Amino acid sequence: MLTFLGATGTVTGSRFVVDTAQSTVMVDAGLYQGLKELRRRNWDPFPRDPSMVAALVLTHAHLDHVGYLPRLVREGFTGPVVCTEETAELAAIVLRDSAHLQEEDAAYANEAGFSAHSPALPLYDASDVERTLELVRAVPLHDRVPLEDDVWVTLRPAGHILGSATALVEAGGTRTLFSGDLGRPHHPVVPDREDPPAADAVVMETTYGDRVHESGGPDRLAESVRRTIGRGGSVLIPAFAVDRTEIVLLRLGRLMAEGAIPTVPVHVDSPMALAALDVYRRALARRDPATMPPGWDPRTFGVPDLRVAHTATESQALNSPRHPCIVISASGMATGGRVVHHLAHQLPDPRNCVVLTGYQAEGTRGRDLLAGAKEVKIHGRYVPVRAECVDDPEFSVHADADEIVEWLRRSPSPPRTVYAVHGEPVAAEALAGRVRHELGWSAVVPRYGERVRLD
Repeated sequence: MLTFLGATGTVTGSRFVVDTAQSTVMVDAGLYQGLKELRRRNWDPFPRDPSMVAALVLTHAHLDHVGYLPRLVREGFTGPVVCTEETAELAAIVLRDSAHLQEEDAAYANEAGFSAHSPALPLYDASDVERTLELVRAVPLHDRVPLEDDVWVTLRPAGHILGSATALVEAGGTRTLFSGDLGRPHHPVVPDREDPPAADAVVMETTYGDRVHESGGPDRLAESVRRTIGRGGSVLIPAFAVDRTEIVLLRLGRLMAEGAIPTVPVHVDSPMALAALDVYRRALARRDPATMPPGWDPRTFGVPDLRVAHTATESQALNSPRHPCIVISASGMATGGRVVHHLAHQLPDPRNCVVLTGYQAEGTRGRDLLAGAKEVKIHGRYVPVRAECVDDPEFSVHADADEIVEWLRRSPSPPRTVYAVHGEPVAAEALAGRVRHELGWSAVVPRYGERVRLD
């Protein structure tokens, strides 16, 4: 049996349970983000007894795939957590940062008095994360790894972020392929995704299931930087700390080298992003230099004047920069982290510009800015939006609808069913429709809590 306990009707909260007559395993344990009614699910009792879950597989280290794991451990999960080596490294960074932010936000809410709960509490704390990390077991790609006597998993490159993988789960004589987050055909610094193996069922992400990424045309980032620096403002880029920051730095470095944008200071202000940069540097140092972008510099990612903000004081100075500059800060959807403080100070100034570089889930501040909001709520107060807001979809490392269909088409044999998940309803339905009409396969959009047979 396969049970959908997350990523149904939304792009967050990936949680899937596979049951056999003997065993129970999970694939991904992500946090819900965005809409309040979805975020509340993070606090609901988990529908299954976590102590009965024998093992858990992580496809990659983004928060919406790993961020619920410490809560499961707090509630009794003690099994191994299987993933790639790079995912293990990045998950440690992501989860420690998540616990810190939650503890920090709870303390701030109690101090400011804007929480609906008294006292406000974190979903989990640092001790829960450390107990979680003791369970993580890194395994090689392509190895058929036993999870239980009747369950195995094989991880293959997904091309989304460093360490990302698809997961083929063999359980009770069936083969179910979990795409995780599928990357585009070519990533600037991550090995390319591999074709799907044969499977009876495919659990397919559909973040961009109803659209195709733009290609060609003016470089929105370059135009935004030139306009903003020209009027004496600063560019604020909310970016996911893992992978997106690295890609943004590469693009900025290339644009500066080409003279397409002025050479101004570029600040990276996110402890998690700085830690992730080091993981990427170590991984990329092992790569053949011929496979790296032209002018690759592992120390600066090609940016001539790269500066980092380690301390809270250094971060606070970037709330209102004294000189035009570019600030890259997490989180990518502006739901938390240092970027929220920067937005509170910089949004009211029309000289500034906010460049959104990734998918903005429904119910997030990033989505509100994308939709043209005139005010956004930050820390209990409404902040006027006078700064320019620009969407640059070229940074996406999610496969679009065409790329997903082409990837599925390369399956050695048709699966019995494709389950469209990890997408908003319109996107998931659109992708399922394309699979039916173009590939002739059965495709459905599962409901939250739905159980289906795999045999």
